[in-house]
Amino acid sequence: MFDFQNLGRFLLIIGGGIALVGLFFLLGGRFLPWLGRLPGDIRYQGQNVSCFFPIVTSILLSIILTIVLNIILWLIRRGPQ
Repeated sequence: MFDFQNLGRFLLIIGGGIALVGLFFLLGGRFLPWLGRLPGDIRYQGQNVSCFFPIVTSILLSIILTIVLNIILWLIRRGPQ
């Protein structure tokens, strides 16, 4: 059976996650000015075109988020003893 209460909780969690990501991007430029300007990030600026490929920044964020999420999942699985 479809449960609106579970759907509401799910939407609140997703909305909170999106708000946290938005807050990170807002404050990230102020507190982490090197983010997006690491060696290995490719920036091309032509006469009419500019492209930016943050390869190293993406790899670094992926590693950090993987570690953080693995720690969170480990703590959740461990549970109260």
